[in-house]
Amino acid sequence: MSGLTDPTKATVAELALALASGQTSAVELAHHFLNRVAASPLNAFIDVQPELTLSQAQAADQRLARGERGPLLGIPIAHKDIFVTRGWRSTAGSRMLADYVSPYDATVVERLASAGAVCLGKTNCDEFAMGGANENSHFGATRNPWDPAAIPGGSSGGSAAAVAGGLAPLATGTDTGGSVRQPAAMCGITGIKPTYGRVSRWGMIAYASSLDQGGAMGRSAHDCAVLLGAMAGFDPRDSTSAERAAEDFSRELDRPLAGLRIGLPKEFFGEGLHDDVRAALESAFERLRALGATLVDVSLPQTELAIPAYYVIAPAEASSNLSRFDGVRYGHRAENPSDLADLYRRSRAEGFGAEVKRRILIGAYVLSQGYYDAYYLQAQKLRRLIADDFSRAFEQVDLIAGPVSPTVAWDIGTQTHDPVANYLADIYTLPASLAGLPGMSVPAGFGARGRPVGLQLIGRPFDEARLLNVGHQFQQVTDWHQRRPAEP
Repeated sequence: MSGLTDPTKATVAELALALASGQTSAVELAHHFLNRVAASPLNAFIDVQPELTLSQAQAADQRLARGERGPLLGIPIAHKDIFVTRGWRSTAGSRMLADYVSPYDATVVERLASAGAVCLGKTNCDEFAMGGANENSHFGATRNPWDPAAIPGGSSGGSAAAVAGGLAPLATGTDTGGSVRQPAAMCGITGIKPTYGRVSRWGMIAYASSLDQGGAMGRSAHDCAVLLGAMAGFDPRDSTSAERAAEDFSRELDRPLAGLRIGLPKEFFGEGLHDDVRAALESAFERLRALGATLVDVSLPQTELAIPAYYVIAPAEASSNLSRFDGVRYGHRAENPSDLADLYRRSRAEGFGAEVKRRILIGAYVLSQGYYDAYYLQAQKLRRLIADDFSRAFEQVDLIAGPVSPTVAWDIGTQTHDPVANYLADIYTLPASLAGLPGMSVPAGFGARGRPVGLQLIGRPFDEARLLNVGHQFQQVTDWHQRRPAEP
């Protein structure tokens, strides 16, 4: 490739400079990454349409030839298959939507296309974003580029694996209870979930509407800042969209950390956190201290209640959102139904996987008469208490740091028999989601069997620029984000 020896090792800024200077073209970049996707054994993509990708790349080259410039113009990107995308299948990882092709783009897809990003395809994910391992997809499990025997994390595991495996420079993801941060941590990349409402949910296939939030995934904090800047912004089509002015999330990247107060919740470092993860985090904290930050012990006493609260609220919302998939309007339709009830029953039984069925049943139960007050209402009260914990902590500190997951990625298939074990792995990511706060995962080393460890940063509402600043400064004195897995 002219001017670039290996685009997979270039930052997004370097790719943009190469495109602007004519060292390479958007079509050349698209061909390079499409070839890598085609040869990859990771099962990171569900749908690839090379002709559509190359058409977008040609359009980007025409814009560049006219003198247009932009940080994402001509840059290849992958979209989690939870964002509907015109021309590509939009499946949510489910048999229910296996052949569905959307007639329109989600707002996130639309905004990135307007910025000139070139779509490489749709990435694999847990069905309807329900899972933490990317093993619940109708299209099979995605493999972790660092160890093909390991999960990549979920539900945005396809996006994380695509970036970590050099199949795409950037990818979109969604985070309901940790589904950007956890796969980013387990695949050794950077991922940020912004404040709830920061990124439009219009065109995002819904799981739990009060929790779902689009996020950015890339190699570095700088790359994520560029991507998030193009994704975020008020959308009148989304009633939950925050009316916030557009921001340059890279504006504070070079700000020194002197005087920054970082809270370490004691509940994040107790029993359950594996020693290899703890050791990597302790080293990361020393780096942050050397950069001038002050580490402060804080408490989030309701942390252990985040799991029961989330696994009542999220399934309740899912049971409502997924009721639209009934075999009538769109989605999988059972053959030769005997009557309408049979059509509903068999279409849903055939179209949904086991984990989705499990969560629908839980959700319907907790919303049913006689149980709503005992479960759903109590879970919402716990959600308020969790948010109050963060508010009190942020009176003492500027942001909070801790683990993303208690362990590194586990082997594919080892926890499929025990869904509760999968749920418990979300203990450190769920609180920020329930409180609607921004959270970020930054590569912080390696643990058992050479598998990546992530450092989680949690900020005040709409303080994404500060999180990205801390992540960027950390990445100036470490090289974990620059490490690459061996080629298969």
